[in-house]
Amino acid sequence: MITKLFINGQWKDSSDGQTFGVVDPRTAKVFARVPRATKKDVDDAVDAADKAFRSWSKLNVFRRSALLRKASAIVAENKEEIGRVMSREQGKPAAEAIGEVQKGADILRYYAEEGERVYGRIISNEDENTTSMVIYQPIGPCAAISPWNYPIELLAWKVGAALVSGCTLVCKLPSETPLSPLLFIDCVVKAGVPDGVLNALTGAGREMGSWLLDNPKIRKVAFTGSTDVGKTVFSSCVKSLRKSSMELGGSLPMLVFKDCDLDAAVAGAVRRSFRNMGQICIAINRIYVEKEIYDEFLKRFKTETEKLTIGDGLDENVNLGPMCNEKGVRVVTEHIKDALDKGAKLITGGEAPVVPGFEDGFWYKPTILADVNHTMKIMTAETFGPAVGVMPFENLKEAIRLANDCIYGLASIVYTQNLSTANTCALEIEAGNVAINNVDAGVINAPYGGWKESGFGHEHGPEGLREYLHIKHVRLRTL
Repeated sequence: MITKLFINGQWKDSSDGQTFGVVDPRTAKVFARVPRATKKDVDDAVDAADKAFRSWSKLNVFRRSALLRKASAIVAENKEEIGRVMSREQGKPAAEAIGEVQKGADILRYYAEEGERVYGRIISNEDENTTSMVIYQPIGPCAAISPWNYPIELLAWKVGAALVSGCTLVCKLPSETPLSPLLFIDCVVKAGVPDGVLNALTGAGREMGSWLLDNPKIRKVAFTGSTDVGKTVFSSCVKSLRKSSMELGGSLPMLVFKDCDLDAAVAGAVRRSFRNMGQICIAINRIYVEKEIYDEFLKRFKTETEKLTIGDGLDENVNLGPMCNEKGVRVVTEHIKDALDKGAKLITGGEAPVVPGFEDGFWYKPTILADVNHTMKIMTAETFGPAVGVMPFENLKEAIRLANDCIYGLASIVYTQNLSTANTCALEIEAGNVAINNVDAGVINAPYGGWKESGFGHEHGPEGLREYLHIKHVRLRTL
């Protein structure tokens, strides 16, 4: 286990020796301590990234790609260790955590390959002997701010795209889950990345945020987190017109039409509503079911949800571990109470389970609420926990209206066997990602980003890579 900052190629304590605790969500007790970075630590990391950029940006992209391929292999070799540490600090089952680490390795390999395919353009000019060239160049030192719910995968998005583009990076790691990201960073470093190219800081965002974001040497910010915090981060970028990409909150709607494969829809609803205890930016928050199959859907959804097992994430026989923190439990409880007070019907869940030996942990049962409406927080806010509201709709027009009746627009899910219905939903739902007859709205080789208050810019795909590149037009005239 690594419990140090990583600055300019060195693992070190904070400059004043201060630390903070990492809490095991199974027990609600501190089990490790990591440095609380100071302003000096932040400035040192940015200075190191700035200095390293001058040579890293000029390194042949094939050499940068080779380093990322090597890093990918090292991450994969260490996935068991990293995954079990993640399970301890985040709560998700070890098997799922190990799978996330493997996905992080895959992301590095993808960007190693995609970096070799950044092509410019040659454009003809009307003037004789004149040609326009469009080229791409790295932006400069960047800041990556990643969240605790997927501490490796969401960090890998940023590390892979930034490094292969020729940018250097200062990573502000999540306070709840810094340990597995530090191990991931160590794997990338062991691949031979030069000093200063990749730096990692731990500490509270409210303390470090202004130090990092107000530094003029940072030329781009990649942020994944809540919409409220994202707005604060973006406001700091506006001051200097710094480029930013924001993957923010969501309230994902699922539309279930009467012609769907109902078994598949129910299985998808269970998986995407409750996986990782609903702590996913594209977890299903609200489900709209065509009136004719509403009761049958609820019956099957309840039955399948109650089959999920909850317990110690390091036990390979559980489906769900604890939530990551006490705040999450508090928000879920608040949203459920709000819905029940306003007339919703509790179908299942609505309380914490008893987990022998871990009574003080951050536990909650997967919860289904029926007969909800849009006066309830469960249908309008981001719950970010294992609770979902279900309500009926009459027709396609109403379903789309309900799906769009929200400030968020990150992703949506549709189940239907009607091609016309599917196409209408794909075109008219206001979201950056629409998954039809599946619940996986994001894949690494296709762009992933939000509309409305779910943010802007993209991760994934060539679009995610280009977030780290300037576009330059060169107009050349020869005699």
